[in-house]
Amino acid sequence: MEFSILMSIYHKEKADYLDKAMVSIWYEQSVKPNEIILVEDGKLTEELYQSIEKWKKKCEGKLKIISLEKNLGLGDALNIGLEHCSYEMVARMDTDDISLFERFEKQLNIFKQRDIDICSGWVGEFEKNENEIISYRKLPQLHSQILTFAKLRNPINHPAVMYRKSAVQKAGGYQKMMWFEDYYLWVRMLKNGAKFYNIQEPLVNMRAGYGQLQRRRGIKYAFSEYSFQKKLLKIKFINFGEFLRNILIRFISRIMPSHLLKKIYQKLRN
Repeated sequence: MEFSILMSIYHKEKADYLDKAMVSIWYEQSVKPNEIILVEDGKLTEELYQSIEKWKKKCEGKLKIISLEKNLGLGDALNIGLEHCSYEMVARMDTDDISLFERFEKQLNIFKQRDIDICSGWVGEFEKNENEIISYRKLPQLHSQILTFAKLRNPINHPAVMYRKSAVQKAGGYQKMMWFEDYYLWVRMLKNGAKFYNIQEPLVNMRAGYGQLQRRRGIKYAFSEYSFQKKLLKIKFINFGEFLRNILIRFISRIMPSHLLKKIYQKLRN
């Protein structure tokens, strides 16, 4: 099965992180992609441009660059990139993460074996050293389990996902929903009848951990989450009781002291 990789990069990314990500998908995979679509979301640093130019040569014409004049944000950048993907099968990859050996081969095999539209898996989270995993984000395997889980938490690890391009576009693609563009897409795909599956092992090592946890705290994030839950209620993905439960749990978690949130985070991840 032929497939594209879809990536987006903006000026705050680091060239050495991009290098490690590219090594993991070009040199350290049992199955190489047929093309890599990289969206430059606005003007980049000189170091990033140099790294991208280097990889254009290494990838022997398989790395295709889509340059945007202004920074549009991840969702809009991915929609534009998706239009340029030549193949029905599309794997997402962040430019600061590490895809593990056989990631793409395992996902392609699942698509061959099962009638599904989207396949992800677990991710290992690290802060500085990708070989020092501090936690794993584990998710349910089967579609029915994923549907139930999605009413409470994000059911798909976006950096490890592979999906059918047509299924994503049929659901309307990525849409504006600050910090929740991917979660909102999965919900709309579920409502649209798309079939989901999560491989029960890590596929990607993700640059996240407790540093990311700190960025997901505060009143601004809490109110953004409120708007998202309100949208889920409006489209009837959750009922009013589930809406109240989610708001209570999430609002409290976003404003509680960081040391308490860290303990909850550790319990959920491990």
